[in-house]
Amino acid sequence: MNHANHSHAEYGHPAIVSAADKDPVCGMTVKRDSVHGLDYAGRHYRFCSAKCLAKFEAEPQRYLQAAAEPAAAATVDGTIYTCPMHPEIRQPTPGNCPRCGMTLEPLLPALDDEENPELDDFRRRFWWTLPLTVVVTILAMAGHRLEMLTPQSQSWAELILSAPIILWAGWPFFVRGIQSVLTRNPNMWTLIGSGTAAAFGYSVVATVAPQVFPASFVADGRVGVYFEAAAVIVSLTLLGQIFELRARSQTSAAIKSLLGLAPKTARRIAADDSEEDVSLTHVHVGDRLRVRPGEKVPVDGAVEEGRSAVDESMLTGEPIPVSKQPGDKLIGATINANGSLIMRAEKVGAETVLSQIVQMVAQAQRSRAPMQRLADVVAGYFVIVVMSIATLTFLGWGLFGPEPSWVYGLINAVSVLIIACPCALGLATPMSIMVATGKAATAGVLFRDAAAIEQLRTIDTLIVDKTGTLTEGKPAFHAVVAAPGFTQDEALRIAASLDQGSEHPLAHAIVAEARQQKLALETPEEFESGSGIGVRGKVAGRAVILGNTALMEDEYVAWNGLAEQAEALRQEGASVMYLAVDAQLAGLLAVADPLKASTLEALAGLKTTGIRVVMATGDGLTTARAVAARLGIDEVHGEVKPRDKVELVDRLQREGRQVAMAGDGINDAPALAKANVGIAMGTGTDVAMNSAQVTLVKGDLRGILRARALSVATVGNMRQNLAFAFLYNALGVPLAAGLLYPFTGLLLSPLIAALAMSFSSVSVITNALRLRRAAV
Repeated sequence: MNHANHSHAEYGHPAIVSAADKDPVCGMTVKRDSVHGLDYAGRHYRFCSAKCLAKFEAEPQRYLQAAAEPAAAATVDGTIYTCPMHPEIRQPTPGNCPRCGMTLEPLLPALDDEENPELDDFRRRFWWTLPLTVVVTILAMAGHRLEMLTPQSQSWAELILSAPIILWAGWPFFVRGIQSVLTRNPNMWTLIGSGTAAAFGYSVVATVAPQVFPASFVADGRVGVYFEAAAVIVSLTLLGQIFELRARSQTSAAIKSLLGLAPKTARRIAADDSEEDVSLTHVHVGDRLRVRPGEKVPVDGAVEEGRSAVDESMLTGEPIPVSKQPGDKLIGATINANGSLIMRAEKVGAETVLSQIVQMVAQAQRSRAPMQRLADVVAGYFVIVVMSIATLTFLGWGLFGPEPSWVYGLINAVSVLIIACPCALGLATPMSIMVATGKAATAGVLFRDAAAIEQLRTIDTLIVDKTGTLTEGKPAFHAVVAAPGFTQDEALRIAASLDQGSEHPLAHAIVAEARQQKLALETPEEFESGSGIGVRGKVAGRAVILGNTALMEDEYVAWNGLAEQAEALRQEGASVMYLAVDAQLAGLLAVADPLKASTLEALAGLKTTGIRVVMATGDGLTTARAVAARLGIDEVHGEVKPRDKVELVDRLQREGRQVAMAGDGINDAPALAKANVGIAMGTGTDVAMNSAQVTLVKGDLRGILRARALSVATVGNMRQNLAFAFLYNALGVPLAAGLLYPFTGLLLSPLIAALAMSFSSVSVITNALRLRRAAV
């Protein structure tokens, strides 16, 4: 690959974007042809939508100031924090999202980032208070059987044990709940905070001042308390947050893997030819660097002296090392195989190909809007409705109810808050996801997050890489064709004998085939590499050359006699090498990257489900078309670079397609992050797997079919769970408010409300467990 003349725009370097290309309202990148634009203060601003344009027109200074503050702060410590759910929220300091309460995270993580401090905090709060939750729950269920405890002392024991759980372990939830009220963004934290506070507050009053309650609320010698309900709510919420924070930490793993590819030092050659190892940050454009065998190329540049083969598979996805000689371009982070090279640095720091790929992955991850779950969509309205009902219940009973009316009002209002506490609503989606991910793992499919499970069922277009995705990703012997006067075994034996001196993967494939056929190989008397066009040498006293047509022409060997056979092999997707002995054509050998055994079946199944399959590969177009023809793929894109794949994903998305990308190399990472769902081969690179939302452990594309079937079943299950949760609230809240009292004379006490809440959670969990029997 020649990267000498590529511009920033070609690689899509996000840093080379003017402020006018950023929507000043939401911060999203806007295409230059956007129809939503406005001239203000001598400058033209572009917007992603008419809605953002209208907001800017109303308060331009507000949005310009907000956009300027993070930029100024970034120059201080280089870190901007953003919300995973609302990427338009950006600020220079850590904190919580003002909209959803989620913890903000760095826009671009650093390689040496430590574990999320909030995850460590929540884990500590959970494990330290879990024993107390267990004890409180046991006391609530069986405390009345203990002779040593009087009813009132039991209440005090539960209060003392639950206080650390509520006031310490649950403190972050109350902070977020209060924040949601102050910022007028009601969310799940509003429900969790109010429900827990209501259960705990009521129970404290019932323990400290039981005399204020009517005698009808006394059971087993005491007024019923619900410390265990509040404690269990806190512990379950902490557990859920631990799972969520662990999953969210994986979103930065792809970028960290990419950052880890770059070497830490480079060996710089001074003007007096002395050499020293320097930090990569001290390498400048124009420096001469030595790259020894087995070392990583430190930065982008060009070879000045030496010859070698460089493994570029981590960036290009192609498994065959590329021969390098003076004048050839080098890419930073690729691996020098066996020769020593002296190079001239041409691009350093953020200018290198690796740095730009890091930026593309980060940009793609942040630009992909997370799916909004049904619970999140209605949560704000649900909170307002529940709080309104509780308030009306308190006032209605207090003003119009029988004596003691205000006590009745308090009890019924607490019952409303307890029965409406979002345990079932909060468990509805996570329980389905937990069961589904376990089920998927047994089928060889790993989901990185819930959004992938929810969205995979909507996919209608699949972009696939070739090498390592459709094929095995390892060169294997394909065929040998003998010229007149030679046999196939003889041609293979001579070629393998010469190739014993080569480190090239194609040579390894030829030698392995000869040894498998138990051909007697001879040690070459001479061996010389032809700098990417083939090899020369002597075998048993005969001059042997093996390589492409350019090498044959250099040696004046007539190769046209097997041209038709060679073209036929190329049409099968194979790489062809000609063999000549004593300047006479002896045959040709073909090495190919074989298709995976499951590829044909997987593609047939995908087409049956109506998914459009598109191939995008860095291979030459002829080879790509040959493979596509064998697989029945109609749309093929060859010789594509990482940026080209991202642009292909973007174009299909703008056409209204729901796009999945399947690949296995680092070159696929930006497209995997940009796609609606990224699918990585488990046999590929760590970076690809970290960039993707779905990993097929065995690299078997049939796993996509299994994952899609599970996605359909899981989303259906989540909808059922949400329906259960809302149904219980729809039926329970009116009962708790006392609407049936005029007809039956019965009230729903907080105890019954807590039992109903628990029953709704059990129903949700039981329904989620049915996914274990789903057919995928």
